[in-house]
Amino acid sequence: MDTVRILVVDDESITRENLTHILNKEKYQAVAVENGLKALRELEKTEYDLVLTDLRMEQVDGMQVLKRAKELYPETEVIMITGYATISSAVEAMQKGAYHYIAKPFNLDEVRLLVHKALEKRMLQKELIELKRQMRCDRGAHFIIGKSPKMQALNKLIAQVAPADCNVLIEGETGTGKELVARAIHLLSPRAAKRFLAINCGAFNEELLANELFGHEKEAFTGAQREKEGLLEAASGGTVLLDEIADMQPSMQVKLLRTIQEKRIMRVGGTREVPVDIRILGASNRDLRQEVNNGTFREDLYYRLNVITLHVPPLSERKDDIPLLCHHFLHKFAGQQGKEIEGVSPEVMDALMDYAFPGNIRELENIVERAVTLANGPRIEMEHLPMDLQQLPSVIRRHARKEILTLEENEKEYIAWVLQKVQGSRTKAAELLGIDRVSLWRKIKRYQLER
Repeated sequence: MDTVRILVVDDESITRENLTHILNKEKYQAVAVENGLKALRELEKTEYDLVLTDLRMEQVDGMQVLKRAKELYPETEVIMITGYATISSAVEAMQKGAYHYIAKPFNLDEVRLLVHKALEKRMLQKELIELKRQMRCDRGAHFIIGKSPKMQALNKLIAQVAPADCNVLIEGETGTGKELVARAIHLLSPRAAKRFLAINCGAFNEELLANELFGHEKEAFTGAQREKEGLLEAASGGTVLLDEIADMQPSMQVKLLRTIQEKRIMRVGGTREVPVDIRILGASNRDLRQEVNNGTFREDLYYRLNVITLHVPPLSERKDDIPLLCHHFLHKFAGQQGKEIEGVSPEVMDALMDYAFPGNIRELENIVERAVTLANGPRIEMEHLPMDLQQLPSVIRRHARKEILTLEENEKEYIAWVLQKVQGSRTKAAELLGIDRVSLWRKIKRYQLER
């Protein structure tokens, strides 16, 4: 279990000593300060699970400590320490977010019990937040499909990087799923409840990009009839993905660098700085290190972004994932179009496994969507594929793989993978697969996927 940190705030030394002694005996890590001003400074430095604060103190009182603690750490519990004459004020503090109050002179057993209950509530809140975060990932809309070694390694890195609030550079060919990686990082991070915004730096000229990112003040330029909040300001507290960041103009790179360093922006035409709290994720289909060497990308910005670099492999390097991806897209588009399609023929899967996929996963998704649209039977056949896939030499297709999985084997593999991703929950698995629980139960029995 993690160390429980408790802050004690009281201007009476005997009270501080008694409370600290009680808490340390209970194996809690207690820190005591003698006034509210020092308490505020301590809260700025460290998050505490619980704050025990005297209500009446000079300069900064317990109400101010409560207010600041809740602003910084909404889940931190606060217990007020009060004399009998100020119990009504303690009740008012409870209405403003305090957990409870302790009346002086206090009973040691009462203190232990109240602290235990407050910390129990705190731990339940932590568990609830973690459960909600996990549920967001388990719904399946954002988990990254793949069982190949390279994807397993990438998923492990994402899980390690996401909780840290550092900037991340995501590199990979067009269509490999860089934005999906960015969304996964956001959903697994403490910022998951806030906004995720993605902007393609190559889609705007310099003036429009500055306006989109930083916003503008009223009358900053002709037609600016009102002030506009930029994306960086709108996403404060959340995550911003700057896609194709290698296309950003040098002058914009300078502005972005300053934003990352200072955590402040200035709107176009503005004179005041606006604080922003954002995590920057950069994505590029080009090697940014090479762009730095070529003089087209600032080296200082590169190092600011490149705290961690994630490389998303092309589909040609993770062909073992093609059956999983294929069945995922098939269920997605069959559900959208209201069709009952069980899978793809062995010949189709063979052709897909043999294809180079220059457009990566995005191209595979388009191929499957096209096939589902054209299909009028229970499975995808060769005639539903684009002509260049149909014309792949059959001899090459046969020898490109040591083993050709049957339609049933592909379905079994896909269902097993989905079950593993949702920790065996048949309700969630059935929802992701687009079938009812009874149909899923039959398939589990048929393929002997019982745990």
